[in-house]
Amino acid sequence: MKIAVEGCCHGELDKIYETIAYLEKREGVKVDLLLCCGDFQAVRNEGDMKCMAIPAKYRMMQTFYKYYSGEKKAPVLTIFIGGNHEASNHLQELPYGGWVAPNIYYLGYAGVIRYRGIRIGGVSGIFKSRDYRRGHHEFPPYNPDTLRSVYHIRNIEVFKLKQIRMPMDIFMSHDWPRGIYHYGSTGELLRKKKFLRQEVESNSLGSPAAEELLAHLQPSYWFSAHLHVKFAAVMQHPAKGNAAPRVTKFLSLDKCLPYREFLQIVDVPERPGSSGGLEYDPEWLAILKATNSLQRITPHPWNPPDNNGLHERWDFSASEADMMQVVEDLSGELAIPDNFCQTVTPYEPNKPQPHATPSCSTNPQTTELCATLGLTDIYALAGQGGDGFGRAQGNTGGEEDDEDGNSLGSVDEPSEYPSDTSGLSNSFNPDEIMIEDEWEEEGEKGKDDVEDTNAAVKGHVGEIHTPSHMVLPDPKSDTSHTNLSHILNLPPPSNSPAAACCQSVAEGEGHSEADDDDATAVRILKRTSDETGDAGSRTSTPRIKRRNQVIYTTVDDEGSED
Repeated sequence: MKIAVEGCCHGELDKIYETIAYLEKREGVKVDLLLCCGDFQAVRNEGDMKCMAIPAKYRMMQTFYKYYSGEKKAPVLTIFIGGNHEASNHLQELPYGGWVAPNIYYLGYAGVIRYRGIRIGGVSGIFKSRDYRRGHHEFPPYNPDTLRSVYHIRNIEVFKLKQIRMPMDIFMSHDWPRGIYHYGSTGELLRKKKFLRQEVESNSLGSPAAEELLAHLQPSYWFSAHLHVKFAAVMQHPAKGNAAPRVTKFLSLDKCLPYREFLQIVDVPERPGSSGGLEYDPEWLAILKATNSLQRITPHPWNPPDNNGLHERWDFSASEADMMQVVEDLSGELAIPDNFCQTVTPYEPNKPQPHATPSCSTNPQTTELCATLGLTDIYALAGQGGDGFGRAQGNTGGEEDDEDGNSLGSVDEPSEYPSDTSGLSNSFNPDEIMIEDEWEEEGEKGKDDVEDTNAAVKGHVGEIHTPSHMVLPDPKSDTSHTNLSHILNLPPPSNSPAAACCQSVAEGEGHSEADDDDATAVRILKRTSDETGDAGSRTSTPRIKRRNQVIYTTVDDEGSED
């Protein structure tokens, strides 16, 4: 099974699918699955456009609406997570995941599904300490604050993911796990992105929440995006008990632009006896059921239960009985139903509606899943005002997008992360670091170059490097297998031959993609077009305006987050 991995999508679905089709024709292969690591921009109409935190001058409809309306259908099954440039009102309809268009599936705030026996998980958004401990209180119409806080990851999602005990094959996040750059070619990274040096040297680049998840889940592969640079690393985790150490291969990719390393294909062995479609993961659904009462829609800070003597229960991991109950709830049918339906009128190029207001519809997919499993539709609850809790909202106006994120909230309580220094600044800016003109930096010549990327792939065949095979090893597990193994199609135990092979890959320190024995054979697909530009302009360093020194958000919100 061949899986294509893409960095930041930015709504360029036509171009991504065209590139995959070209690759398939040239190489005589068939791509079975596409994974997109955020900034998907599932914009259905003009109202959705106003719910994206991007500068107004860069608002373009792009091509997703064609797949939503039915004008086109995704030629490859596509799974994606959210980033920091999203039609947030659309994705909020699907807090537990669902179809945003035929053959295009969103993982939700956090989610785990299975495809042909391969376990794929992900978490949407980016880390921001100011909002990390809050509930999902945002609801359209957004104000300038909630327009950005809506895509900030929350501790409840991380808590849910940390209840997972079974091994993970692939995991996706938009921003990088903090510290992952120490396990790859750091020098090469800093040559490409000079402005990251201070954060790398202080170990403040990346998400501490994703760092926790990487240490806990230890997936075979971790894919990210956000920083618009291709970077590979290999991390060997400390051994747990008598189990063999697990190894995670990390890969971050660029966004879909000409001559950029935005797409890579991995060869993943299918598991014998697995079904051919997309399936729910019983362990994950059992965790959702167990943690349903912990969900909040208030902006007040909150910490999940911990083993500190203050909580009756802090372990919400799924037992075999819990998973069997989920299977029973689903009537034994784990296949994710093909139940996509439109909830708003799609964009019509011949009938523009520039003054359309953002929609705030509930989604029948979420309603059905909640009814089946006894979950709460937190988006619908937030729209009703919740249990007496207020919610921050205001007019979603696009004119604020060029600003640096004016905070309307109060100073948050101390973060649980010891490196957090968010209380040291009196700045009104909720985002720590702004890289000015990041959008222009990506396009060399500003808006004109961004618009040039609307051209399709035209020739320059010699510039395209097609990926070769990269075999994803079976994950290693220290979880004992029970009679549930047959039903859930669990991966092999850690003493499998693949485990020893995977362990040997990460023997040394500072692996880069050239150091990884699998990645040496990988050829990266670079997008080409007829456009030409000043090659020397790529080496210029973006101007940096530091508002306060806090963890992450090196390339955080508004004009800086691309």
